[in-house]
Amino acid sequence: MPEDLGELIAADDVLLFVNAAITATGQREFHSGAAEQRLSLDFLHEYLRVNYRELYAATLALGINDHNAALIVRELLVHAADADAGQRRTEGRLIAARLAVLPPQRVYRLFRQLRSAGVNNRRTRAIMRDWLAARPEPAFDAVKYRAGLKAALRHLHRVPADPEVGDFLFAPHRRPRYTAPLLDAWRRAHHEQGALYELPFTVAEGFAAKHRIPRAAFLTRIADRLTPRERLRLQHSARELGVAEALPAQDERLSLSLLATFALADSPDRRADVTERLDAAARRAAGERCGSWGRVAAVLDDSYSSSGSAEKRRRPLATALAAHHLLARLAGEYTAFWTSGRTDAEPLRPYGATPLGLRILDALETRPDRLVIVSDGWDNAPPGLAAEVLRIHRTRLDPERRTSVVHLNPVYDAADFDVRRLAPSVPTVGLRDAEDLPMLVELAQFAEGRTGLTELRAHLDRQVAAFLTAAGPR
Repeated sequence: MPEDLGELIAADDVLLFVNAAITATGQREFHSGAAEQRLSLDFLHEYLRVNYRELYAATLALGINDHNAALIVRELLVHAADADAGQRRTEGRLIAARLAVLPPQRVYRLFRQLRSAGVNNRRTRAIMRDWLAARPEPAFDAVKYRAGLKAALRHLHRVPADPEVGDFLFAPHRRPRYTAPLLDAWRRAHHEQGALYELPFTVAEGFAAKHRIPRAAFLTRIADRLTPRERLRLQHSARELGVAEALPAQDERLSLSLLATFALADSPDRRADVTERLDAAARRAAGERCGSWGRVAAVLDDSYSSSGSAEKRRRPLATALAAHHLLARLAGEYTAFWTSGRTDAEPLRPYGATPLGLRILDALETRPDRLVIVSDGWDNAPPGLAAEVLRIHRTRLDPERRTSVVHLNPVYDAADFDVRRLAPSVPTVGLRDAEDLPMLVELAQFAEGRTGLTELRAHLDRQVAAFLTAAGPR
């Protein structure tokens, strides 16, 4: 096999895995079940780890989702014997940096998986020890993630530096009271209703049920303890209970994609408020790039398949909605074409077939500098029209590539081990969070099949360097 062909195949393998690691979560999708998803994803992880271990580890620096980041860390630690000393050093830094930004509950779940698998080598213990030592509030973790923290400490054969935390975890009735306010609040909450309002919401919720406190009263008094995400999740039920004023939004700390997910579940009478919140989040996500992309046309999929599945309810549609608002901020001049034919994004509901080819024709008539397609790739009205339109446009109408075209797909196709593509002439990359859209458009240049492994490796090296620099010294 010629060297250049081998490099192209290797680059394609890595990009295929990146697409999967961005979109797949092992959960059911509209067109495939959870078992298919997990089987397909497990194969890709093993394939890339065995054949391209350095690049496999480097993907921790990309915008992959938390599920796959945890899988990569687990695979690297389980198969540590396959790496040389230099690889282990780099992997250790990448793992530490990625664990620092993962949700704590996912990290504790990973530690339990490592314990169940009997992974107890020195490097694994050091990574777990350093992560636990870096946690800002040991008492908070002891209360909110008690089972996970206990399992991690048992695996390390260590006790917490704070004796009170150790007693709380392993001998909770040894002390009549605790000097740490959070630990003592947990003790008092068993018999004192007022104490539960000093605890994290997820812990206090259980005590509220035990004391049979009315939901409205509980939400009103616990409001100061809620995280921004908890506030957003509870706003709908708070409005139904008539206590919405007790839970003011804190959107400045929430991602655009998360806001879009909850916006789709909001009531139509709040349309103006939803639009304003999404626009503000898009403005924050665009930052200094606002207005820098020239004329942009977007083809956005709001067909019935964008309703997702029971596990990922309306996730593809939420991704399209978030991308719509972000592209509007990135563009100097912006036009959106929804597959349903609607001209306004709110209120947005999954509906109808997927006439991607027709909408792409409409978008190309505006002669944009960039055409961005956000869709699961199931072009069915009529089938195959999108691929033919894009082929003719690229080969006959725009061979000079005056219009940049990229397809962003939020849905993993388990059968093909990749996200579904529209046309060979158009790069397709996976998309989960709209905030990653500018980075993924840059990555799309490697998905056109004309760039080899050398260029892709250099791009990954830059991403790794930036990721580790942002994480700080280790």
